[in-house]
Amino acid sequence: MENLGRYVIFGGVILIVVGAGLLLAGRLGLPLGRLPGDIRIEGENGSFYFPLTTSILISVLLTIILSVLARFLRR
Repeated sequence: MENLGRYVIFGGVILIVVGAGLLLAGRLGLPLGRLPGDIRIEGENGSFYFPLTTSILISVLLTIILSVLARFLRR
């Protein structure tokens, strides 16, 4: 159970860092969610929005960050 608690705390810290990064990106004027390649379809009865490019960008950044963290934690 002790290891599970550590994983939950580590996951919470990662979520806080990601949330702070998104807030910082918003204050710096980075157009996350409105990048070219994000799909937006609006009709008279509703709308559909899928942030494809933003999702790919966040995925690449998280992959890099987690790879660096994994290398440091193995030492």
